[in-house]
Amino acid sequence: MMKYKGYIGQVEYDDEAKIFHGEVVGLKDIITFQGKSVEELEQAFHDSINDYLSWCKERGEKSEKTFSGTFNLRIPPELHAKLVLQAKTMGLSLNTYVTEKLRLTIK
Repeated sequence: MMKYKGYIGQVEYDDEAKIFHGEVVGLKDIITFQGKSVEELEQAFHDSINDYLSWCKERGEKSEKTFSGTFNLRIPPELHAKLVLQAKTMGLSLNTYVTEKLRLTIK
């Protein structure tokens, strides 16, 4: 995983072509990059992000941002009720409670 200007790139290695290739994740727009070395890959990632931002600016469009921090989740009503009760018992909002539970499971 690579990060630059708030964008995240996911990278894979193609052992047949002997090249790294990546894509920025979390966008509707498709931004890709590639390189034969880590240095080339990092530079291509930065160049791709900078080109995307320039392209958006030239067109007068707002660039997409990855991962706003908001997402909708559909869960069974019974689970929703249990989570609310657990959060209230701990004196937390549902959002804070779920965020902390998720934070503990993802490292």
